[in-house]
Amino acid sequence: MNYNWNWGIFFEPSPEGTGTYADMLLSGLFWTLATALCSWAIAFSLGSVVGVMRTLPSRTAERIGTAYVELFRNIPLLVQMFLWYFVLPELLPNAIGGWLKQLPNSPFYTAVVCLGFFTASRVAEQVRAGIQSLPRGQRMAGTAMGFTVAQTYRYVILPNAYRIILPPMTSEFLNNLKNTSVALTIGLLELTGRARSMQEFSFQVFEAFTAATLLYVMVNIVVITIASLIERRVAIPGQR
Repeated sequence: MNYNWNWGIFFEPSPEGTGTYADMLLSGLFWTLATALCSWAIAFSLGSVVGVMRTLPSRTAERIGTAYVELFRNIPLLVQMFLWYFVLPELLPNAIGGWLKQLPNSPFYTAVVCLGFFTASRVAEQVRAGIQSLPRGQRMAGTAMGFTVAQTYRYVILPNAYRIILPPMTSEFLNNLKNTSVALTIGLLELTGRARSMQEFSFQVFEAFTAATLLYVMVNIVVITIASLIERRVAIPGQR
């Protein structure tokens, strides 16, 4: 059977009654970016805290950080997405669970929280590795200057550690961006979900997913370009 190519499908009215198929895909791109950015804010903040905890002298803090990483990193993302969306509301009191189920755009909020907590476990490992790669002299220098542990991390250790881990953190953000596609399983119409809807409505599967692929690639190129500019901007002369 011959496939009927139709690249003009993007300018045809969508069956949703608002805009064209191109508008449908752009709407999905918006939700992809919103989910990725909001979840990354959680992942970066929480992951930094957990990563620091894993390098503190306190055995209790180190064990709590390790337990968090092992829990969220070793459970598949798809399973976590289902647990957050379907199981958590049933475990909460009826009033709170009912409110979560009726929350507008609940798939979006669920995806943001799930991706944030999942990616935080991976960010924590990047932060831990960056801190442990620094010479011991930097920590000792902070102590010699009379800094507290918090001040040593804030003014000495973390600024240098973040410079080291900027490239892998960029890769982690791109992974988080692509992981937003898992949210289509709970009803979030992000970019992959919109491409799938377009394919089901128009039967133009190659056109739909080619466009989605190009949009993903363009976003990734923009992110890599911005990260490269930041890396050069914050680089310390004489150091890699």
